[in-house]
Amino acid sequence: MERNLEQQFPAYGTSSAVQGARHRVLRNTYWLLALSMIPTILGAWVGVQFKFSFFAGSPFIGFMVFMAIAFGFFYAIEKTKDSAVGVAVLLGFTFFMGLMLSRLIGNVLGYSNGASLIMTAFGGTAAVFATMATVATVSKRDFSGMGKWLFAGVLVILVAAVANIFLQLPALHLVISVLAIGIFSAFILYDLQRIINGGETNYISATLGIYLSVYNVFANLLSLLGIFGGERN
Repeated sequence: MERNLEQQFPAYGTSSAVQGARHRVLRNTYWLLALSMIPTILGAWVGVQFKFSFFAGSPFIGFMVFMAIAFGFFYAIEKTKDSAVGVAVLLGFTFFMGLMLSRLIGNVLGYSNGASLIMTAFGGTAAVFATMATVATVSKRDFSGMGKWLFAGVLVILVAAVANIFLQLPALHLVISVLAIGIFSAFILYDLQRIINGGETNYISATLGIYLSVYNVFANLLSLLGIFGGERN
């Protein structure tokens, strides 16, 4: 709708109607993002209780199964994003991602200060999100050009992560985690500005992108905190 308004009436591309539509997308994205935390936490709790893991037997096969399921969800979300079904599919995906997070959380909870590390990672992730949201809202700079570089960075991280399944190099794991935090933090900024500028008009698609970034920032930050701050009993 916004794009049609801008195409038909270019002089009114920043009219109150267009701005109102963009604000609704942003508001709905924030609400759905907050809602998505509930099945994520539930999935993580279920996974910890039942010691769920795709990676127990064969890490590489587990990774491939995870990617297949994740892309299946991506496809389903894309097909249903214009209906209420899309919300349900997205929430199902976040439950699945909670399951995938449970192994890391279970490991961190094995430390005497595990609960504190989880809360620190949560606080750090919230701070990153708040900072990126503020920059996206107040900055006049156009960050759209970052998209292709961020995507290339994600591909590098994926290749490095697959390689480290076989190499098992602690130093490489640290590098991957640091890069992931930086790249996905930038993705939050990029995706939020796209909503604000009208480049993304579907709040379900917007939520999916931002959720993945927030999830990866949290998971990698928690991993680093566990490595450097974990205290054994």
